[in-house]
Amino acid sequence: MTANPPGPAFQNKTRVAILAELDKKKRQLIQNQSMNTPGGSISLSRPNLKEFRDNAEQQHIAAQQKAALQHAHAHSSGFFITQDSSFGNLILPVLPRLEAAES
Repeated sequence: MTANPPGPAFQNKTRVAILAELDKKKRQLIQNQSMNTPGGSISLSRPNLKEFRDNAEQQHIAAQQKAALQHAHAHSSGFFITQDSSFGNLILPVLPRLEAAES
């Protein structure tokens, strides 16, 4: 049996959950800041947005690596590992080390 990689429905549910959690934290921060400084408001700066995008991209790559690794293991007799590659490969084939025969 082959494992199906996560589909768009799973990714959308994950996105919705992440966005809901971020919205909740944003509201808490706004509420805490307005209590500490009357008339204060929170502003989202670009570095925070960039960090969020980087984190989301890393999660997306990790999910792609996992799906590629599962597919490779299901359809090949070789060995594969996940590793960042300067050529954009999500997984890399590896050769197992053979133990030297003792006489």
